[in-house]
Amino acid sequence: MEKIAKKIQMVDLKSQYEKIKPEVDAAIQNVLNNTAFINGPEVKEFQKELETYLGVKHVIPCANGTDALQIAMMALDLKPGDEVITADFTYVATAEVIGLLGLKPILVDVVPDTFDIDVAAIEKAITPKTKAIVPVHLFGQCADMDKIMVLAKKHNLFVIEDTAQAIGAEYFSVDGSKKKAGTIGTIGCTSFFPSKNLGCYGDGGAMFTNDDDLAAKIRMIANHGQSVQYVHDSIGVNSRLDSIQAAILRIKLRDLDNYAKARNAAADYYDKAFANHPKLKTPVRAKFSNHVFHQYTLQLNGVDRNAFREYLADKEIPAMIYYPIPLHLQKAYLDSRYKQGDFPVTEKLCASVVSLPMHTELDEETLKYITDSVLEFLNK
Repeated sequence: MEKIAKKIQMVDLKSQYEKIKPEVDAAIQNVLNNTAFINGPEVKEFQKELETYLGVKHVIPCANGTDALQIAMMALDLKPGDEVITADFTYVATAEVIGLLGLKPILVDVVPDTFDIDVAAIEKAITPKTKAIVPVHLFGQCADMDKIMVLAKKHNLFVIEDTAQAIGAEYFSVDGSKKKAGTIGTIGCTSFFPSKNLGCYGDGGAMFTNDDDLAAKIRMIANHGQSVQYVHDSIGVNSRLDSIQAAILRIKLRDLDNYAKARNAAADYYDKAFANHPKLKTPVRAKFSNHVFHQYTLQLNGVDRNAFREYLADKEIPAMIYYPIPLHLQKAYLDSRYKQGDFPVTEKLCASVVSLPMHTELDEETLKYITDSVLEFLNK
């Protein structure tokens, strides 16, 4: 099989930029002309537009997604020693901020089909010290928020949604309502890292809430703990979204739903090509959420993953592993409560998952080349 001329990337930000180049360049130039680089008009307009898009009362922009999680926990007055439950199968930032604040990360397993946090495992992990749950909407679809919110209400717990990979996804509640990822719990947090579905051209993040008092507190903490300049009512941090990034995000927000459609079209192509293959399990769509496919992640069955990736690399097809090591086996998070074998689903996923290129610019020629190459390796 001949290689195609177009370079294949996990995320093709250059081609995406070229489609919106005139708008982006003009927006950046406008910020430069106005010289309002921090908390300028673009930040305020982006905040309002994202509030409207999400259907949430308050969006508070910040410097990155990790800061968003940390500020959220600070705003909820979590104290050292308090326990916060989150998934073992996730990027490290989710647990990192828990540790940074002197809180105790309580890791639980995920479900094997959607990769999202296991609600039954959450319930078993709750103790009198538990103060919050951090569900991660992994790879582009929501965790089972109805069940999580029932648990949270029963045990008087906060819920901090990590929606860095699923902004724009919708959750379909049992009561018939629809809500955007990040707007269901106490606070939602997201990242605008360039590779995210809604990504800027640097670092950025935001928090969402419908609670007026909590929003005011979050804003204060993100701004050095001050609500009035030079009057500091609490210990805070310095975490701001700059105006250039906000200007870029305003343009990309208008296309976010179209970006999701393009990602779903690529996912559908992959699904059809790999349907019923005994050595692959394609991503499962939850009944309670749509999918915005931040990643398209396969589970391999009886396949040498390293050989598979090397084969694709020889054909200039990138394939990534998200995530190769469970949090409970990472040196930074070793805990006498956990040992190898305690999280069987996570450990199996870490040993078997592989993600294929997924972005808004995948055309049929590229998708055919990728899928033909995958099947060529599996069927040889």
